[in-house]
Amino acid sequence: MTANNTNKPVVASSTVTRDLRELDVNTNNIYESLVIMSKRANQISNNIKEELHQKLSEFASSNDNLEEVFENREQIEISKYYEKLPKPSLVAVQEFLDDKVYYRNPTKEA
Repeated sequence: MTANNTNKPVVASSTVTRDLRELDVNTNNIYESLVIMSKRANQISNNIKEELHQKLSEFASSNDNLEEVFENREQIEISKYYEKLPKPSLVAVQEFLDDKVYYRNPTKEA
């Protein structure tokens, strides 16, 4: 499962009530749709974690110095940015509803 478009979708920052009938239009099965969205949310979450760890690893140092206070501010700003991002589950649902997620079911293909 991957997003077809690299542009980040516009996602609400809070929980939105969804009509279940909208979620199973593509798959004709609400449970299959939920599995697809949950797997995509896990992918998004892992990508965000990896990106955050890469950025914060730049600040890792074994020596203490006077620049540490400035570096801490930068770390805090990076952390705040990632905290404000929409939840991976909300992004995954929006991508699924916008048909931006590629998925296949091998059991249906056979």
